[in-house]
Amino acid sequence: MQSLIDAIKNLYTEWKGIEPLSVDVLPISGSERRYFRLHEQDRSIIGTYGANIKENETFIYFSEQFHKKNLAVPEIYAVSNDGMYYLQQDFGKTSLLDCLETGGFTQPVYDLFRKSLAALASLQVSGDKGLDYSRCLTNKEFGKEAIMADLLYFKYYFLDALRKPYDKQKLIKDFEALSNYLTHTEYKYFMFRDFQSRNIFIEKDNSVHFIDYQGGMKGAPQYDVASMLWQARANLPDEWKEKLLVDYMNVFEMLIDGPMDKMIFHSQYNGYVLIRLLQVLGAYGFRGLFERKAQFLTSIPMALRNLREFFKNQSLGISVPEFRKVLDICVADEIIQQFTPTQATDKTPLVVKICSFSYRKEIPADETPNGGGFVFDCRGILNPGRIEEFKTQHGRDKAVKDYLEQQTQMLPYLNSVFDIVDMTVEEYIKRDFESLMVSFGCTGGQHRSVYAADALARHLRNKFKVKIDLRHLIQDEKNWQNPLQPQPLKGSNEHSD
Repeated sequence: MQSLIDAIKNLYTEWKGIEPLSVDVLPISGSERRYFRLHEQDRSIIGTYGANIKENETFIYFSEQFHKKNLAVPEIYAVSNDGMYYLQQDFGKTSLLDCLETGGFTQPVYDLFRKSLAALASLQVSGDKGLDYSRCLTNKEFGKEAIMADLLYFKYYFLDALRKPYDKQKLIKDFEALSNYLTHTEYKYFMFRDFQSRNIFIEKDNSVHFIDYQGGMKGAPQYDVASMLWQARANLPDEWKEKLLVDYMNVFEMLIDGPMDKMIFHSQYNGYVLIRLLQVLGAYGFRGLFERKAQFLTSIPMALRNLREFFKNQSLGISVPEFRKVLDICVADEIIQQFTPTQATDKTPLVVKICSFSYRKEIPADETPNGGGFVFDCRGILNPGRIEEFKTQHGRDKAVKDYLEQQTQMLPYLNSVFDIVDMTVEEYIKRDFESLMVSFGCTGGQHRSVYAADALARHLRNKFKVKIDLRHLIQDEKNWQNPLQPQPLKGSNEHSD
């Protein structure tokens, strides 16, 4: 990670003539790219590293073309000679999804969605003019081949993982029929490909800006609208979906040459809603079931309910019986329940006791009548305590957390811990057990074990809503007050949440 930071700082210095005041490493997202926030005196900019040079080149090309037309995209400031690093405009930290989660389904938030769709229409229509689609990352056009790829993505990474019987040959024929049906769209412009509220940023003046359109190609504008309005995490009300679609069509009609057939547009829109919902399920399956990233697993039930809601009120306008059979399997209560974690209620007696400790002292004992629990040894993880600047810090200090997340195997280690503990917590909730103890030990009980204990507490609260008794025996044993809430460590303003 340090080599990436150094390379980004060097690119900035070459461009600006001075070093940035500071560099923050931004959290890992769903992609393999890494992002950095470089601070100047009165603003910040974003530095990006991507090993996929073709992907970088596509994003930079699109950005430069769109920025010339004053569309809602970042300006590209500098690109490294090897094409793996670039600097771009920073639109801040507030996404449209953040606004929704903070403001709820209110008129100001609705207005931001409407404004985002209007800016999307401008990007699609104006951005399409003169664009060299040979520069696209994969397909030049979202035609039959790309639609089939999305359907097969869903099949391989989600459907087949369910291990439910279906006729594979008939399903492929239905895929081909659906692909042919959707390929003959009346409108084709620039297609963003991943237009959803996480990729839309809102500045203080309520202006909207877009990121992550490197997968764009020529295609049906309905796909992008479907991506936003049917995003599972956003879970927009049906009334909003209908009104926002009308708002979008009104703006789109003003931008294109000639009148718009809204009946045909709406009919084809339904088909692209389905394709997008299935593509998202394939992505969640790949990231969650195959790459074992917990945050994607927890999104699967929302995506399945989204799919079921769509089929409750919409029809495809084409006969695809095996496909429909497969979709009925996916949205069955049994499957949704399979991916829905058991969650505690106010009446659940279980308390998960989590602590960090030092192996220089005793392993903490579980003094409940049943005893037992888990003890995880963190000493196989690189020790931040061996680095001079970290010796007086602990596992809640930002610099230590960054080190553990970026330069050690802590995150894969914790994913394995989560798998083991999750199974037990789920069973204990179901069986009304009262106590489970999980301990993390390291050499001094100061860095690795503290970070791991906090991470597990956060994970279990988010996934199971279970009560947590979190203690750091070395760091704050004298400061313990409320067994259900983590206490701040000395010298830190951060909490485990």
